[in-house]
Amino acid sequence: MQQQWMIYGANGYTGELIARHAKDRGLTPILAGRTASKVQPLAEELGLEYRIFPLDDAENIAKQLEGCGLVLHAAGPFIHTARPMMEACLRSRTHYLDITGEIPVFETGAALGEKAARAEIMMMPGTGFDVVPTDCMAVFLKEQLPDATHLQLAFASQGTRFSRGTALTMTESLGQSSAVRQNGKITKVPLGHKSMTVEFADDFKRLVMTIPWGDVSTAYYSSGIPNIETYTAVHPKTYRYVKLQKYFGWFLRLPFVKARARKRVLSGPAGPSAEQRKNGRSLVWGRVTNAKGETRTARSVMPEGYTLTALTSIMIVERILKGQAKPGFQTPAKAYGADLFLEVDGAVREIIN
Repeated sequence: MQQQWMIYGANGYTGELIARHAKDRGLTPILAGRTASKVQPLAEELGLEYRIFPLDDAENIAKQLEGCGLVLHAAGPFIHTARPMMEACLRSRTHYLDITGEIPVFETGAALGEKAARAEIMMMPGTGFDVVPTDCMAVFLKEQLPDATHLQLAFASQGTRFSRGTALTMTESLGQSSAVRQNGKITKVPLGHKSMTVEFADDFKRLVMTIPWGDVSTAYYSSGIPNIETYTAVHPKTYRYVKLQKYFGWFLRLPFVKARARKRVLSGPAGPSAEQRKNGRSLVWGRVTNAKGETRTARSVMPEGYTLTALTSIMIVERILKGQAKPGFQTPAKAYGADLFLEVDGAVREIIN
């Protein structure tokens, strides 16, 4: 008999993709969320149980998690929702997964790692495109150059778009600084303070700029490399605007500006179409350097990011359901190895030098 488990936020764009993939894999999660009118129709369509509850009280959440050995949390922005769910999982002794890419959430998970170990549960934020393929790249490159002191990671997407949930999370960061890891410590830097051109594939070269991607946190725990920078592909015109943010960042942080941005996001599509997900792709590039100046560089190509998130999240769920969970705070590659994402059909990796 399958162990009970839950997807919270199953009515969201990515949560629904995960729920449908779980059903296709023969799994029977409990679907959950804040609003019955949004969760119930999907649960009834898929023939699954559902529960409705908010994330405003850890004790109540823990009661709702009773009987569940695992929760996959898919309701962001995680900077607001992750902590109460993590606290509830500690109380109910429920393994915790989520699909975040937010540095503060990873750091919260790491801070709760000892409590999670004592509760004999695994706490693993970031089971999707944030950050499975980049985490795997970090560990893979560390294996190629064990004495690496610096890590650069870059990612790009082709033929797709952000989901509404991702865009809403981005509005939370309007006008904020970026972050890198220097000598083992997370350090604030201006958004886009560095840029370079990366050849993600033979037919795909892009300008990239530094952003506060989740690997600034996770890659350190996975690889031990003390200096980490993360980059994303960006249009040159956009990069020029970003460089000007130091002059008007205060304006972007104003509540009414963020409110207008959220309104615009909510009026747009929920996420990429099925056709975009089918034809799109995600690309990751990484380079490590040691004190001697030696380098190792690799790159990987894989399915579109939201599809990848559903696939890798359920891969990790299935491992836990089989008893393959490591208590305490974990990252995907630390727990399951650098080749984890290669189990996804269409994912490939190559060493450049």
